[in-house]
Amino acid sequence: MHDLVIRGGTIVDGLGGEPFTGDIAIDGDLISQVGTVEGEGREEIDATGRIVTPGFVDVHTHYDGQATWDQEMAPSSWHGVTTVVMGNCGVGFAPARKDQHEWLIGLMEGVEDIPGTALAEGMKWNWESFPEYLDALEELPRTVDVATHVPHGAVRAYVLGDREKPGAVPTDEDIEKMSAIVEDGVRAGALGFSTSRTILHRDVEGELVPGTTATKEELIAIGRAMGRVGYGVFEMASDMKKDWDEFGWMGDLSRETGLPCTFAALQSIAKEMTLDEQIAATAEENAKGANIVAQIALRGNGIVMAWQGTVHPFLFKPAWREIAELPWDEKLAKLKDEDFKARMIAEESDYSEVNPDLLPLIMVVTQGWAAQYEMMDGFNYEPTAEESVAARAEAAGKPGDEYAYELLMRDEGRGFIYFPILNYADGNLDFLHPLQHRDDTVNSLSDGGAHCGTICDAASPTFMLEHWVRDRKRGTIALENAIKRQCHDTARLYGLNDRGVLAPGYLADVNVIDLENLKLDKPWLAFDLPAGGKRLLQKATGYDYTIKSGKVTFKQGEMTGAVPGGLIRGPQQVEMLEAAE
Repeated sequence: MHDLVIRGGTIVDGLGGEPFTGDIAIDGDLISQVGTVEGEGREEIDATGRIVTPGFVDVHTHYDGQATWDQEMAPSSWHGVTTVVMGNCGVGFAPARKDQHEWLIGLMEGVEDIPGTALAEGMKWNWESFPEYLDALEELPRTVDVATHVPHGAVRAYVLGDREKPGAVPTDEDIEKMSAIVEDGVRAGALGFSTSRTILHRDVEGELVPGTTATKEELIAIGRAMGRVGYGVFEMASDMKKDWDEFGWMGDLSRETGLPCTFAALQSIAKEMTLDEQIAATAEENAKGANIVAQIALRGNGIVMAWQGTVHPFLFKPAWREIAELPWDEKLAKLKDEDFKARMIAEESDYSEVNPDLLPLIMVVTQGWAAQYEMMDGFNYEPTAEESVAARAEAAGKPGDEYAYELLMRDEGRGFIYFPILNYADGNLDFLHPLQHRDDTVNSLSDGGAHCGTICDAASPTFMLEHWVRDRKRGTIALENAIKRQCHDTARLYGLNDRGVLAPGYLADVNVIDLENLKLDKPWLAFDLPAGGKRLLQKATGYDYTIKSGKVTFKQGEMTGAVPGGLIRGPQQVEMLEAAE
């Protein structure tokens, strides 16, 4: 008798093959049979009319702090994700000297908009070295498996100490020490190393993050440290300045070590190279023997603006600053006052304290009504110009700022405005369609666990199925391709060869999904992080079951209490079963 049998579902195996109707048997934490299962299961799931997929593998998250205290690992776990890779963009919490805890929290808060008070309250800091951090992660079982990079910011700070300032130039001895830390971290189980080289990433004081101005010699030396171990992914966010020749040194490093390099590929006002140029440079280096992989987002990377969020169009108004620190009920009373509303709308925004590098972006936040969209139930994340705040305001006979104010005041001041700051230069997502059919790209950049007051993209796998596979009027993608990209391809990039496929011997990470009725719910702001920290959350209907390592972790979207997930250390291989031979 099998432990669990899933019967009669449409199996999408993760390899890109044609979906087929069949059964899946699970014994222990592995899949033991796929096809027609004659034997009974101690537990059985009727998947008739449902798609059955591997658990989703999300390789770009920032749960580095949350993973030390939270077993549920929401919101990613609500969207069929069973494996997360964190420690991206060069930010994380190990290695960490005691006098650097506050600085590392400020780095994470500034770059990833995770409340510093929540991190300070939630983390125990029962580690100093990176291997000790892995040991701490291993102590807590979760609904998902977690893996991580060694983050450049923490490594640089640990080695340079007080010398770590924007523009700091490490000595050869410093670089040797950093390389040794990364090598030790990867040998202990890290899946790679990450760095950030973009002006959009700044600490809570507005300073550029470590690594932004690092030389290619420093980066290559660290990459070679992973080469000595024999595995590891070099992950990077970058402004792709042409004189940095990012693709040149990534190509050289990949060819020398045999390891993959991966980067965030976006339409971005901060990037000097266009997205087309980034993809072309990737292909050019790979044609010469490199292994560079572009991580692409499936929708506009958007700020969700709200009065209680991190960003909204009136953030720099003097009237807002008068009430910014008030408790919410007092703030809401002020916002409801018609005289206060009129004064705030009439005032000029004060940009005197805004970093000049960021001013063009801030101007679009506070005045770019044509690039902002009204969020309602059933919101379309590929909105048209006719759905913009500018168009809606014109139709209502109102100025854009007045209409935006009233949008934010809906639902007792809990209204949302969507501003797709990246990946929406064309006013549609057409450019992403061909990218989802390339071997040198993976679907990624959900930023799960991060941007708590501004972005809610941890729901990306659900959006992929609801929008790209089922509903998109401008052209869909095949279900089997979508699943392969979110399961097999992401897992293989990080050497996780034991998951992302529904076949005997693979890890029993499985989703049973009602694709016909799958639907993203409206986001909401919760204040449920430690110390009452806020975060944008978004659930979905349509996930009948999520199974991690053979255990049902979510049923009809609700956590069952099972926490079979653990820490991944290093690459993973398939355990071949006799039934699969």
